[in-house]
Amino acid sequence: MCGITGILTNNAVGRMHLIYLEAATRSLSKRGPDNQGSWFDNHVGLGHRRLSIIDTSDKGNQPIISSDNRYRIVFNGEIYNYRELAKELSSKGYSFNSSSDTEVLLYAYIHWGEECLQKLNGFFAFAIYDQEEKSLFVARDRVGIKPLYYYHDDDKFLFASELKSLMSFGVKKEIDRTALHLYFQLTYIPSPFSIFQNVFKLEPGHYLKIDSQNGLRKEKWYDLPALDLPKIEKLSSAQNIVKESLQKAVNRRLVSDVPLGAFLSGGIDSSVIVALASNHVENLNTFSIGFSDNKFFDETEYAALVAKKYKTNHHVFSLSSQDLFDEVQDAVQYLDEPFGDSSALPVFILSKKTKEHVKVALSGDGADELFSGYNKHEAWLKSVSNGFVENMVKSAAPIWSLLPKSRNTKVTDTFRRLDKFARLSNLDLKDRYWYLASFVHDDSISNLLKSEYHGHKSALEKFKSRFETGSDLNEFLRNDLKLVLEGDMLVKVDRMSMANGLEVRVPFLDHELIQNAFTLHANLKANATGRKLILKNTFEGLLPTELLNRPKHGFEVPLLHWFRKELSAELDDLVFNEKEILAQGIFHWSEIKKIKRKLYSLDPGDVHVQVWTLYVFQKWYRRFFAN
Repeated sequence: MCGITGILTNNAVGRMHLIYLEAATRSLSKRGPDNQGSWFDNHVGLGHRRLSIIDTSDKGNQPIISSDNRYRIVFNGEIYNYRELAKELSSKGYSFNSSSDTEVLLYAYIHWGEECLQKLNGFFAFAIYDQEEKSLFVARDRVGIKPLYYYHDDDKFLFASELKSLMSFGVKKEIDRTALHLYFQLTYIPSPFSIFQNVFKLEPGHYLKIDSQNGLRKEKWYDLPALDLPKIEKLSSAQNIVKESLQKAVNRRLVSDVPLGAFLSGGIDSSVIVALASNHVENLNTFSIGFSDNKFFDETEYAALVAKKYKTNHHVFSLSSQDLFDEVQDAVQYLDEPFGDSSALPVFILSKKTKEHVKVALSGDGADELFSGYNKHEAWLKSVSNGFVENMVKSAAPIWSLLPKSRNTKVTDTFRRLDKFARLSNLDLKDRYWYLASFVHDDSISNLLKSEYHGHKSALEKFKSRFETGSDLNEFLRNDLKLVLEGDMLVKVDRMSMANGLEVRVPFLDHELIQNAFTLHANLKANATGRKLILKNTFEGLLPTELLNRPKHGFEVPLLHWFRKELSAELDDLVFNEKEILAQGIFHWSEIKKIKRKLYSLDPGDVHVQVWTLYVFQKWYRRFFAN
């Protein structure tokens, strides 16, 4: 787990940018606090920051150079099957100078070329320079666990793990209109977009090949399993597949030369991971976060049941709203582009506390998208069922629209959900996924942004066309893997853990498990009686019974309270400052005023999400455009 950056130049103008390599590498220091390495000649430069996990000796420092001095690699991630690959490569005559997975990856590419990607089990973003061809090969893992940004013009090609490193090379800072639209719609910016024009995220399962003769070539090397795979409907067969696949996935992710632990939230996903890992790691370190002044979202008592059952070395970090608030500035400051998922804050603190004990943590991320764990999945299933109750709620849409809606009380939250469900049910089937994926819809964003910042309609439509629009739950889950998981959940975990020098591994996103999950009939995952059914049925014997039928919670941040109290003054300066908004020229002040009125009304609805996205954007904007 590390940070990588680099430059490939085409001419004298491009070569002038080589002087920025060291600064670009240093900017990734939190991703890799253990070592900095770089290499460059008059044509190319590679930089690396290291978080030492496998082969912690100096031999594992990067860039690593092939024995014939032709190839050089910088690598971020882990290859879990590197020992098997090393054995296969040894039989073909290759020898290794270290016991690192990086060196194995380098020789795998030398031997198999781009086909080596199909052999890798792990998560990664890496770049390999061929000094003879003067070409660069850059690749990203199957589902986008590790990030990779890039920029290309006539003079140079740049790549980096984070935007801050890429911008160190002096890339022009111009806001991308389509990315801005998607940010305020989704609360994050999905690939291939970034907040800046001409800066892109390499999509999951893609690679780039760059050389002076052929320019830049992008290819897809992996796609999620096809929806027309034969489906398993027999419960016992499905249980065997899930149990075996997940056990193998967990075992692979226990390889480490440094202390390892696991997040333990008290939910099904992390609890299953801990149960399986404990079979192989005695006194496994586990870590939970609780909320001392919001017991509804405090799941530590359930985590404690799992910790006791498996005799883990359990650590509980109990946080108050003030503790969360105290970390707002540091967490937001680390983000290179606007990211409006407020649950990043508790993940930041959990990572910070966990790093005091271990350098690697397993997590349960990915299970919701593979096996149907979100409330929106239940809402969607009900919307396509056309049942009597669902049709009654749908027909009462005018009533729900008039009632007060907020998350502050049980009654107003019920009105909020009924209103959202009625709106969903009245949409055409093809529009329902995007409705559920969005926090704010197109018309509202057009009202918020001035016309010169409206997203390009053709680009937005092309992007939305990537997602399935059928009535099969597996289609919905496939969409979530492509959009929500990669653009939101994995970004949140990567940035917040890397800000604290912690590696997080995600067994549920083992590509063999993903493949097998899409052979399961959707009815085994969710129906009218519940969600994540196959996980509960498969692992119920491993878990305390109290966990099995609890509602899903997650990390809730008291945004509405903060906006009306602790953050009120800063909001007035950043978000609700008429003079600044008019000078900035991005937003319509009339719409900002409406948002402020709603925030302080008795019917705030979900406006706190919109205010948070504006707050994060303005914090980011001042940092990048202060001058």
